[in-house]
Amino acid sequence: MLNLYITSSNRSEGKTFITAGIAATMQSLGYSTCVYKPIQTAGIEHNGFMQSPDLTFVKTIDPYIDTHFSYLFKSDMEPLIASELENEFIDIDLINNEYSRIASVSDCVLLDGDGGLLSPLAPGVQTTDMVKKLQIPVLFVVTPREDSINDTLLSIYTAQEKGVDIRGVIINNIKEDCPKPLLNAIPRVIEEYTNIKVLGLIPALNEKFSPEDLITTILNGIDIESVFNVKIEKLDFD
Repeated sequence: MLNLYITSSNRSEGKTFITAGIAATMQSLGYSTCVYKPIQTAGIEHNGFMQSPDLTFVKTIDPYIDTHFSYLFKSDMEPLIASELENEFIDIDLINNEYSRIASVSDCVLLDGDGGLLSPLAPGVQTTDMVKKLQIPVLFVVTPREDSINDTLLSIYTAQEKGVDIRGVIINNIKEDCPKPLLNAIPRVIEEYTNIKVLGLIPALNEKFSPEDLITTILNGIDIESVFNVKIEKLDFD
């Protein structure tokens, strides 16, 4: 199945950016694609209605991508805290059922994570428990910072201990002034100290990038076939 759970060690790593880029790319290749946000915190109120800012961003990249969420909280807190503040219990069985329904009608389903893999969702339940229940592989998104190596290794080690299937790592938002020694070290150390491959290097894009720019960047910067662990015939343009 062309399904992935996309996460990161910290917020502001660009999970939704990468999710939207891969989704738009798969959609452009002819695969019916859905971006599913099981839990959205920091929801935005607009005209009296709550909206998911992350799914709204996906729609700006490609309005034909199907989007769906199960829980939408106004609070910008960890999911468990947000659910307690707003008195709405997070049920991973409900998430599992909705994911199964979406996957049954979509060629490709990308789950955009909220928080890290250890984020608590309900009493005694963490994001890793949800991911394992969904039986979906994980793709990590990392930005090149001085603490990226430590944070990423910790996240990978923890995920492996919890029995999570990790597909790989994407290095995202690489700016022109990123120190070369740092950029060279992050992929090398991740691969040397884990059995996880770095599957893509994505440069920072101008704020006025177009959807076409993003798709081109994804195709040029990410090994899509390794990300999904399948041969994608539609990538053979010859």
